[in-house]
Amino acid sequence: MLFELIAAVVAGVALAGLAMLLRWLSRGRLPKWIIPAMAGVGMLSYSIWSEYSWFDRMNIALPGIAVSWKNEQTAFWRPWSYIEPVTTRFTAVDLKGAKRHPAQPGLVMVDILLAARWQPVKPVKVVYDCQNARRADLIDSSMNIADDGRLVGAEWIKVEPDDAALKIACSSG
Repeated sequence: MLFELIAAVVAGVALAGLAMLLRWLSRGRLPKWIIPAMAGVGMLSYSIWSEYSWFDRMNIALPGIAVSWKNEQTAFWRPWSYIEPVTTRFTAVDLKGAKRHPAQPGLVMVDILLAARWQPVKPVKVVYDCQNARRADLIDSSMNIADDGRLVGAEWIKVEPDDAALKIACSSG
């Protein structure tokens, strides 16, 4: 967040410098208020670009993922978001880390990545049962994987058969 603030200030200073150059080239015909106005336009433009490009930049920074859900928001302090909502969070399946046990081909273990703007990406280990449309979050220390690939002590959560993360996970590995 600090780097984005610094970048916004740099963009403002750069456009203010450009306005000063234009004012000098016009021999003072341009009004003085153009300098702070251009600084404001530069900072606002950078902020808007940064908000809208965050989702794409995160997808590039995390290779081998498939996005299963994204949160798009509008807000009155961002009037441009009513034209195109801003993505602030998303959930993705890490495809490169998908694992299946040979004895349990219907189960697949993946990392679900929880990403939010200005937050570190949080991975959550999840096992999907592709045949029964359910999942188990591997967050409990009492849960373990038996030698035959079964989950022992797992709390299964029923998911819809058309759940995006389930479809992505079951098509991987």
